[in-house]
Amino acid sequence: MADEAKAKGNAAFSSGDFTAAVNHFSEAIDLAPTNHVLYSNRSAAYASLNKYSEALADANKTVEIKPDWSKGYSRLGAAHCGLGQYNDAVSAYKKGLEIDPNNEALKSGLADAQAGAARSRAEPPPMNPFGDAFSGPEMWAKLTADPSTRAFLQQPDFVKMMQEIQKNPSNLNLYLKDQRVMQALGVLLNVKLHGGAGAEDEEMPESPPERKQPEPRKEEKKLEPQPEPEPEPMEVNEEEREAKKRRAEAIKEKEAGNAAYKKKDFDTAIQRYTKAIELDDEDISFILNRAATYLEMGQFEDCIKDCEKAVERGRELRSDFKMIAKALTRRGTAYVKMAKCSKDFEPAIESFQKALTEHRNPDTLKKLNDAEKAKKDLEQQEYYDPKLADEEREKGNEYFKQQKYPEAIKQYTEALRRNPKDAKAYSNRAACYTKLGAMPEGLKDAEKCIELDPTFAKGYTRKGAVQFFMKEYEKALETYQEGLKHDRSNQELLDGVRRCVEQINKASRGDLSPEELKERQAKGMQDPEIQNILQDPVMRQVLTDFQENPKAAQEHTKNPMVMSKIQKLVSAGIVQLR
Repeated sequence: MADEAKAKGNAAFSSGDFTAAVNHFSEAIDLAPTNHVLYSNRSAAYASLNKYSEALADANKTVEIKPDWSKGYSRLGAAHCGLGQYNDAVSAYKKGLEIDPNNEALKSGLADAQAGAARSRAEPPPMNPFGDAFSGPEMWAKLTADPSTRAFLQQPDFVKMMQEIQKNPSNLNLYLKDQRVMQALGVLLNVKLHGGAGAEDEEMPESPPERKQPEPRKEEKKLEPQPEPEPEPMEVNEEEREAKKRRAEAIKEKEAGNAAYKKKDFDTAIQRYTKAIELDDEDISFILNRAATYLEMGQFEDCIKDCEKAVERGRELRSDFKMIAKALTRRGTAYVKMAKCSKDFEPAIESFQKALTEHRNPDTLKKLNDAEKAKKDLEQQEYYDPKLADEEREKGNEYFKQQKYPEAIKQYTEALRRNPKDAKAYSNRAACYTKLGAMPEGLKDAEKCIELDPTFAKGYTRKGAVQFFMKEYEKALETYQEGLKHDRSNQELLDGVRRCVEQINKASRGDLSPEELKERQAKGMQDPEIQNILQDPVMRQVLTDFQENPKAAQEHTKNPMVMSKIQKLVSAGIVQLR
């Protein structure tokens, strides 16, 4: 199933196994190739693997299938950013914001893309004399062909370094100390660098004179002047020390706040967290802790303000997405606590959904499901009106008398929305379904009617009628008899019993036509109760005795339980008694 593969992909993505996530999402796409969400999820997985070309292809497919879905443009923008195509990313994010102007992820992505575009215009990459050596697939072909670099391609860190250099040749300066990179550079430029020369120098017999040169080196070290602009680094270090000191003090305040929180001294905790925020505004955990304290104090509006501040500041600082998700989840929890009607759950549900786009956490998912259920229950309670339900049921009765059964069903359904515990509405709708030949729906409504009011005789007549039409005569008889326990003089129930007995006796006498017998046998063999009787070793022996051992069969007839099962087999046309 596509949903199962999707769920596995989501789990793998959440655990950081992006390769497995890609595989699961690909499996789901094979099963449901028009599901835009699957392409969106696989795009995110590819992006996490830095495979931005594949991510871009999936993002394009997402918006192609579902052009009015804002998240598709978020995926598209992220893929373009990964490829350094900032102008295209800006266009993608803007299209998404046209659909969903309040989407925080799109706003944040647009800001990143615009900043990237500005950087690319303001700071053009410096020309690198080795740039051509790293361009195109020829680089990998040369490294694979040369025996001295072929083994390096099996080393992930080397491959990653070469990918970074290929993406931006200026990055070569970052990896010049790595001998493997120098070896690869030599291969790409068709020259020998460092390694070859060193080897030749070591083999030369006349190298001792070169070793006796420590003095000039020492002199060079002595002659090196101390850097003159010492005051500036001292000032920078002083600032760093001050910042570290403030951070340390902020952490102490946070720990003191945590201790007060555990003791339920919430006022002190608020003071401590506030002091921590003043000392260090680059750690949103302080804001989140204060929000949690406000939540415990029942100051939900203050909690929501802190959560929104944490999200905003977290975006500015590029904080961990899990922290952003935690802030959004906490905001949703505050909204749930404040909810008084079904509509109040909408901002909570929105907050939980946004949190899940940042980080798919099981606790957040449960909170979302609970909020959606609470909203639905409240909507039902708000819609509840027994008086209007009775009016809708009466309208359904009028349609029923006119034999307009679909219209009657519509009115009975509305009556049940107004009053879900109206047994009569279920009974009447069951009658409509029976008239229309929708037996499973009719049976379900009749059973619900009996569940709501076990003493209501109509529920049993409705259920018995459905079972009778389905040719389940034994079950129908049991239903009618159960109804008679509550209303012994009910004529409909008595007539139902009589009709069922006639049909059962008809089978017992062997009066069924070949077609009727064949149909009844086929239906009986599908009945789990009949299957269990036939598989029972004791009953199989009883049936054998009825055929081969009349004396034993006579004894079996004295057992009510055995005869009850025999009667069920006879009614189903499986066994015939002569």
